[in-house]
Amino acid sequence: MLSRCSRPISWAPLISSTTKRCRQYSSKAPHLRSSPALPDPRIDYRIIAENVVKKSNNAINRKAPLPAGAIDHVARMYTEYKRLLNDLNAKRNARSIVGENIRRASDKGDAEAKQTALAEATRLKTEVNQLEADVGAVEAELLALALTIPNDTHPESPLGPESAAVTLDTCGPSPIPADPQRDHVAICKKLNLLDLESASTVTGSSWYYLLNEAALLEIALTNYAMSVALKRGFTPITTPDVVRSDIANRCGFLPRDNSDVPLQQTYSLHTPPASPELVLSGTSEIPLAGMFANKIFQSSALPYRGVGLGHSFRAEAGARGADTRGLYRVHQFTKVELFAVTTDAESETMMTEMVEIQKSILDGLGLPYRVLDMPTEELGASAYRKFDMEVWMPGRGSWGEVTSVSNCTDYQARRLHIRYRRQPPPQDTDGAIQSTMSTTTALPFAHTLNGTAVAVPRLIIALLENGAVFDDRGEVTKIRLPENLKPFWIGPQNGRGILEWV
Repeated sequence: MLSRCSRPISWAPLISSTTKRCRQYSSKAPHLRSSPALPDPRIDYRIIAENVVKKSNNAINRKAPLPAGAIDHVARMYTEYKRLLNDLNAKRNARSIVGENIRRASDKGDAEAKQTALAEATRLKTEVNQLEADVGAVEAELLALALTIPNDTHPESPLGPESAAVTLDTCGPSPIPADPQRDHVAICKKLNLLDLESASTVTGSSWYYLLNEAALLEIALTNYAMSVALKRGFTPITTPDVVRSDIANRCGFLPRDNSDVPLQQTYSLHTPPASPELVLSGTSEIPLAGMFANKIFQSSALPYRGVGLGHSFRAEAGARGADTRGLYRVHQFTKVELFAVTTDAESETMMTEMVEIQKSILDGLGLPYRVLDMPTEELGASAYRKFDMEVWMPGRGSWGEVTSVSNCTDYQARRLHIRYRRQPPPQDTDGAIQSTMSTTTALPFAHTLNGTAVAVPRLIIALLENGAVFDDRGEVTKIRLPENLKPFWIGPQNGRGILEWV
């Protein structure tokens, strides 16, 4: 049974007196129901502790929903965790020494020394058990709170809300004038391309049926975008629409938004109590990232490029009354998603490559669009930097976002344990290493990137509103579609006489 996610987040319990003084912080730390065989996220607490001011300012700039003083508290908890861990290791070492003393006393037949050592071993066992409980409690709370800290931000990302976005490029033909006659809902009604009323009866508001040429247009757009990505070396993937909530959380998708009155962003599936919590995927980025959870790449196999075809489900669509008309903001839509895994040195280059793919898709559709460098408050939890592309939609009288690309650096990889093995450094002829690179066995975390190739409903809006043809009476009679979609059109090229290929 499907419902909008309405269960409250459960909070990590405080199970030791060591952490009682931290209750005001733990009340915001979500309890993680981890996926089977997937280790806890690996957060670099030392980096957080050494950069409290920088991390705090970054969280403020991104409007991250953190408790007051949370990052400073993580630093203090990390210090406490290290102290407890040192104490625990010392007690364990002492216990080993006492064990050896017991064996020696037994060998010598010294009953008094043995009894003294046994009493000491009993005391140490109690202390070790208590310290293990304290370390576990502090570690659990430290992790839960650290997971709420957003990714770092690229130094060139603009500060502020969406309105602070910087236009990097304007491409395609000149935008035609805004015209309410070009409203895509009116066009669809006239040409019988969309049925919102039946969808409202069957499912509810912000759901839809695509009819006739609009249904074929969805298929053509997805195949067109897939073909562009395949030519650039991306591996085709179809993704599951249902994912474990733990995987979505590890990718940075939380069940609530950051508004003053939080809205549910995901649809939750009712499952038996002993079963994993499942949600409908908000984007195929989530199952694509999850596909590589707990995997180790050889650096020679990177960058990995994948292009996924799946559905996106957004529970909050239309809830605030903004941009809710027609297909612009809906609860379910088909999307083609670009996804990449790279080394830490390659992610910015890969981001540029993915932007070029997105631009080539929009160029092939002949649409006017612009590329935006998105500001800090639009980055969410996971993105280090994000570029959006907006297409001109004359019926709406505004630009509308149709794609985005995000470099998540190691944010998702640390949570999902996506790592890679570096190539060994080159050697001289005598076998000496030519590099000062550390020979540590620790495996670095990969970087992940994701980008929309096609979000179908919004591109349909753009194509209909820019391609509508009107007669002398102002009635829409035809739709001009780009020739680049023609090879992917599976039905009659112009069965009802309303299409014109240009």
